[in-house]
Amino acid sequence: MAQGKRLRTAIVGAGAIAGSHRTAFRAHQDAVDLVAVADIDEARALAFCDATEGAKPYQDLDTLLAEQEPDLVSICTPPGLHVEQAKQALESGAWVWCEKPPCRSLAEYDDMTSAERDGGPYVSFVYQQRSGSAAAHFRKLLEDGELGRPLVAHCQTTWYRDHAYYAVPWRGRWATEGGGPAMGHGIHQMDLLLHLLAGEANEWAEVQAMTARLVHDVETEDVSTALVRFDSGALATVVNSVLSPDEVSRIRIDCERATVELTHLYGHAAENWRYTLAPKAGPIETEPKEDVGSSHAAALTPVLDACRAGQRPPAGGTDGRRVLEFVAALYKAAATGRTVRRGEIGPGDPFYAGMAG
Repeated sequence: MAQGKRLRTAIVGAGAIAGSHRTAFRAHQDAVDLVAVADIDEARALAFCDATEGAKPYQDLDTLLAEQEPDLVSICTPPGLHVEQAKQALESGAWVWCEKPPCRSLAEYDDMTSAERDGGPYVSFVYQQRSGSAAAHFRKLLEDGELGRPLVAHCQTTWYRDHAYYAVPWRGRWATEGGGPAMGHGIHQMDLLLHLLAGEANEWAEVQAMTARLVHDVETEDVSTALVRFDSGALATVVNSVLSPDEVSRIRIDCERATVELTHLYGHAAENWRYTLAPKAGPIETEPKEDVGSSHAAALTPVLDACRAGQRPPAGGTDGRRVLEFVAALYKAAATGRTVRRGEIGPGDPFYAGMAG
């Protein structure tokens, strides 16, 4: 894709999350044009386009792709539609930026990415919580040895969703949502934890877990807990819930030279990160040089750069698959009552085909 070329973008699915994608594209309006929106609900597509200058409404993706020939397609539909729509877009030559969860299983992820071509188009996923300058600053401190080894971590997504939330027909069902809060809510914080700690000899290694359905009349769980060991020996706890009136998203990482804690809800900036230095740790520059918060707009920046460079974006390929494999392992560990190791879930394993096994 030519450097300097304005990218033609389109959105599939005009529901609530599509507004975040529109905001992200507007933040890059010097480089992209949002030219079309598709939704099977004609009124919803029209309403979205009424608030989006220059965008044309469609009711089906095939017609949009044929008429508009977008360079990049945002997929904002329920998870059960992601594979088919991503493959349609990729096969048309468009790059894909897809909402979480990527899809309902590792098998679907591998099927989706099989439509990619060397040099693009590629698909990447909206894990916007790993974006922003504070997360990048932590990773650099860790990579430079400023914090010492990570030893103990906690990852918490304790949110609240009422019964009306699950009245939407596709929610809370294995066949359409793919899982409960571990899949649809906590996946952001778990991706951030794995992203922050990822590096040489520090992938997640094994997981033990429990899930429960305590309140909601759904097929999936409404709470889960897990214990995780990393290749480095570091240990972590993970909690995901939609039963928690006092809502919070939190990551805490105890390293040899500092405890680092991030507390927020749906997005973070530098003020949400707190560093507590160990005695005699010496000075550590805990503030990033600039304060760019996590957001769809910040997450879109490297995607657009990758499109123009013909390179795989972050949060795609094996990088995008990491957290989905972790979620599959969590569900398998909870269902079987045994420790599940990274790499063991592959073709032939029932948890490869679906998170319910």
